[in-house]
Parts: sequence; structure tokens; C-alpha cells
Amino acid sequence: MSAGEISTTGRAPVGVIGGSGFYEFLDDVTEVTVDTPYGPPSDALSVGDLAGRPVVFLPRHGRRHALPPHRINYRANLWALRALGVRQVLAPGAVGGLRPELGPGTLVVPDQLVDRTSGREQTYHDGQSSTDGRLPGVVHVPFADPYCPVGRATVLDAARSAGWQPVDGGAMVVIQGPRFSTRAESQWYGRMGWSIVGMTGHPEAVLARELALCYTALSLVTDLDSGVEVGHGVTQQEVFTVFAQNIGRLRLLLGDAVQALPTDQGACPCGQALAGTPS
Repeated sequence: MSAGEISTTGRAPVGVIGGSGFYEFLDDVTEVTVDTPYGPPSDALSVGDLAGRPVVFLPRHGRRHALPPHRINYRANLWALRALGVRQVLAPGAVGGLRPELGPGTLVVPDQLVDRTSGREQTYHDGQSSTDGRLPGVVHVPFADPYCPVGRATVLDAARSAGWQPVDGGAMVVIQGPRFSTRAESQWYGRMGWSIVGMTGHPEAVLARELALCYTALSLVTDLDSGVEVGHGVTQQEVFTVFAQNIGRLRLLLGDAVQALPTDQGACPCGQALAGTPS
């Protein structure tokens, strides 16, 4: 089914960008293919219900985890979500902890972001209007606080009610990948005061802001990053194993958060991100 066959009139659905383990968490699922001015998104999108609300799910790396972080078409992904009526995005993901107290299994809801990527398309405003003419050429959006304050508060409340002890705040440093950090790099990140390290949180967050979407990261620590611990350093198998051990709890938390999210963006500034910019 194409995007044009899905009616979003009067709906304010939530979008979830996630990875393996989240494919069966929606009810009454319809697969939707969305064409965007920026090429195809990572995969077909799934439209269904969660906690009685319409939700759109997008597998960030593709269903078979075939796309490495630097090859993800982030612009197409966020555009496709918005095309299906999404206005609030929840983004669960695996991260490494940069402080000893942020060990495997810790849930962090970051409030800041540091970009250490390179070469990624990270804006819709690159000096040319989009092919459909719906975006102006140059726009500078505010990004001092990269995550939705209402979304963060909702997720934190839902996590505490579900028995988590979430960490409120902290900076996520986003690296290029797909390799993990050297010890020197992760030690430097920790000395800078940053809390967690991931590979996909940027440019997702800034593209969501450019589309005036609410965006909230739910970061599950799967390992102590290589410069924090003594030993072999982080491995891909370690990350996948810890994430799989917590996937059930994360799915339940997402359901609680989706149910508690406000039905519109009126309570937060994200929907006004483009106010005062050229039309």
C-alpha cells in the first residue's frame, strides 16, 4: 500500500524509529511504501495501533539490519514519517555508557547531543528548494535543546511507573561508525562530561526539528564504552545480547509512553520550530 492510500486526516500518530525486536509490537499492521524527494527510506513503514493510538514504525537499519549508521537515509526516513501524519517521534536505540555508573541495562533519556559524525546529509535546507517546492532554500532552526521537553517528561514518568530507574538527562555523543571507539576516544568523550555514545542519534534529531516534529530518544546502555572499562572493549555481539535481554521491557515502556503522550503538539515548542523562518 502506498502513502497516498493511508488517510491521516484528523490523526496525530506517533512514530517509532527502532531496530530489531520491535517488528511485532503493533496491532492491525498495514505496510506502507513512501516515496520521498530524498530517495527511499530504510524500509517499508508499518502503520498499526499501540495502546489504542495509531503508530507508525520505521526500522532504522532496515528489517535485516543491512544499513550501517553512515548509510542510513535519515532525510528520507523523517520525511516519510511526517508524510504519514507523524508529529511525535520516539527513538529507542542502543548506546555505550561513558561513565562507570551507566552500566548495561541503564535507560538514559538524554537532553543534549554532540555531533562527531562526518559526511552525513544532515539538513533539508542545503541552499536549494526541494523537488516538490515545499521547503525554502536556507533556514536556521533553533537547536539549543535538541529533544522534546514534553516527550522527555512523558517517557521519564512512564519509565518510573514501569519500575525503571531512568537517568534524566545527559549528553549523547554521536560518532560516525560503524566501528566502535578507541579507548582514547571514549576516555576523551568521558572527560568532556558526555554521558553516552551512539551512532544514529544525529542527524535524526536535527532533521526532526527542521520538520517541526517532537523527537525523544530512549537510550539503552548495552555496554561500558571501550575507554571506560578494562578488557577487550565493546563487541557487536555484546551490544545485541544486552539489547535483546531488555527488548521486552522496552516494548512495554513504549506502549506506556505512547498512551501517555499528548494528542497534539500544543504543549511543547517543537511544533513552532519554524516560526519566523522564510515560507
